[in-house]
Amino acid sequence: MDIFFLGIILFLFILAVFDLSVGVSNDAVNFLTSAVGSKAASFKHVIIVAAIGVFIGAALSNGMMDIARHGIFNPENLSFYDVIAIFMAVMVTDIIVLDVFNSLGMPTSTTVSLVFELLGASFVVALFKIFMPESTLGLGDLLNTEKALSVIMGIFLSVAIAFVFGTIVQFLSRLVFTFEYKSRLKWKVGIFGGVACTAIVYFMLLKGIKDLSIMTPEVKSWNDHNTSLILGGAFLTFTLLMQLLHYLKVNVFKVVVMLGTFSLAMAFASNDLVNFIGVPLTAFAAYQDYTSAGAGDYYNFMMESLRGSANTPVYFLLGAGAIMVVSLATSKKARQVTQTTVGLSSKTQGDEMFGSSRLGRSLVRSTLNAHSWVVEHTPEKLRKWVNRRMDNKVTEEEQDAAFDLVRGAVNLMLASMLIAVGTSLKLPLSTTFVTFMVAMGTSLADKAWGRESAVFRITGVISVIGGWFITAIVAFVSAGIIVFFMHKGGVAVMIAGGVIAVALLIRSNIRFNNRKKEIPDETLFQTILTTENPADVWPLLKIYINEKQSMFLSFISQCFSDTTEGFLYEKAKLLSRTEKALITEKAVLKGQRRKMTLCIRLVTPEVAMEKSTWFHLSNNMAMAMTYNLRRINEAFKEHVDNNFRPLPAELHDTFKSLCSRIKTVIDEAETSIAEHRPEAIGELRRQCNEIKEDLSRNVHELYDLLHRGDTQNMTVVYVYLNALQESQEFVTSLRKMLRSAAKLNLAPIQPVRGTHF
Repeated sequence: MDIFFLGIILFLFILAVFDLSVGVSNDAVNFLTSAVGSKAASFKHVIIVAAIGVFIGAALSNGMMDIARHGIFNPENLSFYDVIAIFMAVMVTDIIVLDVFNSLGMPTSTTVSLVFELLGASFVVALFKIFMPESTLGLGDLLNTEKALSVIMGIFLSVAIAFVFGTIVQFLSRLVFTFEYKSRLKWKVGIFGGVACTAIVYFMLLKGIKDLSIMTPEVKSWNDHNTSLILGGAFLTFTLLMQLLHYLKVNVFKVVVMLGTFSLAMAFASNDLVNFIGVPLTAFAAYQDYTSAGAGDYYNFMMESLRGSANTPVYFLLGAGAIMVVSLATSKKARQVTQTTVGLSSKTQGDEMFGSSRLGRSLVRSTLNAHSWVVEHTPEKLRKWVNRRMDNKVTEEEQDAAFDLVRGAVNLMLASMLIAVGTSLKLPLSTTFVTFMVAMGTSLADKAWGRESAVFRITGVISVIGGWFITAIVAFVSAGIIVFFMHKGGVAVMIAGGVIAVALLIRSNIRFNNRKKEIPDETLFQTILTTENPADVWPLLKIYINEKQSMFLSFISQCFSDTTEGFLYEKAKLLSRTEKALITEKAVLKGQRRKMTLCIRLVTPEVAMEKSTWFHLSNNMAMAMTYNLRRINEAFKEHVDNNFRPLPAELHDTFKSLCSRIKTVIDEAETSIAEHRPEAIGELRRQCNEIKEDLSRNVHELYDLLHRGDTQNMTVVYVYLNALQESQEFVTSLRKMLRSAAKLNLAPIQPVRGTHF
């Protein structure tokens, strides 16, 4: 049996490699956001600086593995078998949970996931031990819940403290520097750089390098007794250095951002990410102790040896650092998670992926009321002065950045300072939560959350915060369930669980890459937003609108085909899938409308006046077609789900022929727009008129049939009648959409008999 346990230990190390990969992909958001969002350097250079920090932090870390040894459970009361089952369940759960958050683009806390996975797995194993007939142990003898409670407290403290301080400090910084900060630096930049760099150094001393192997007890003691001297000397040195760099035409804010990125990356690697190898290393230490003194009795050999502190071999730390660096440089999911935070704090109103919520709307309304009250009770002179200082003017150099370097520097400086102060005061502040909420607070103070975007940004923040709590709950429950089966099933189930986790991770990455290929590139949208000359906006926007119209017509064609096929051939599952797709499309269309509205504001007034009507008509008709098809599909689905009689043979062929003609027109419309052939639209609109007339004739014939009472199956006939009437509206909307497409592309409209549209 010992050989099987050795296999499990080796497998745990393999799982740790995958866990390090997904862990750094998620925690990357914390040390990349400020540099990426402010464009302090190219993405490649930001990654290089962060990678150096990650590698140094991981390679020099030591003593950070104790959470897996005795931070959650009391090892002296658990057997070798219990500990191995716990560790295997933790690694399997951690891979799955973190990868799910990465795929969703949601930042979460790797520490929270690890702590609650250990707690959940240990809790279930503790129940096994307690309910054994000969057991005299209680829950307190087996678990150490203090760590979990400190993490929960840390969430609340981190969210509140970081957001409030982020808002206040950024507001004061903006009053000092304004948005046109480059012309107002003079002596102020030296002091700001001195404060920022001193805060970052203080953070590195207390959080980043306090547990590195180079920090001997003597060095730590000297640091503790001379903190004020270190900070004072650092402030004076950095102030003079930053002022000198400013005189030498070096951008001090970029220096602060890159230094902060390095320090945060090093701290995350040495404090949080390195915990991932703590589980397999602890399991390996337990295995060594078991093989030397366990005598093969893995059920009764207790793990008292884990009560001591870890002494991690340097080659393990070097390996972990190398894996994290490679993952950071190659992970596409790391960029997606980073983009979530950048998007929520961006000064522009882009794609608001989270939509709006009732709570978000209530908070915005309350904040607006509070703001109005403050404005009313503020002296007029002070109000005018603040408005002048907070006039949001973006320089040409930073138009393509999500936010400027002042905010990027404040993000890193304040996050470092809060984490360092919290550590010194023994407050359980979460590094992950502080960095995220500081970024949200500074974006609020910077007026990045305008009236048009605030509800979406707040909903996004609420979603991320909720995700942190969900992480804890899901990690606890999932680890508990998995360890139950592993503890009961033995070695075979442990290995099977690990294989399944790796398979799910590989499958998730394949699906993620495929999905990214399917999602259209939004580079054109970002290009439009950053185009300086309004005259150049419309040609780009016209291409963008064409792409979206073509995509919509392709989608609606497939849905129309699936809806009719599901009804004619009684495919209930196909109708259910179509219903879900149409519901999702509503949100997609709303998002596209917001983005296109942002773009059309940037065109010249003459073009905007001419095109706005047709632009809005096109969007309205796309939404109307979606609603028409949803009503058709809903009636079809209910009919098929109830197993009612199918459409009679004499009506089946007629309806199939009409549907085929409608689908052909949609496909040809999609092709003409995709291939930029607006001249074909006139003929397509004529075909729409003919189809409408045929649909109308069929409706009248069906009414005659119902009036004569020639049918025995009234239910299916009424469903068919609804489909014909909705199809008329559907084709009408398509015809209007084609007219708007032609107008937007300046195509000649051929005279078409029928209605004006």
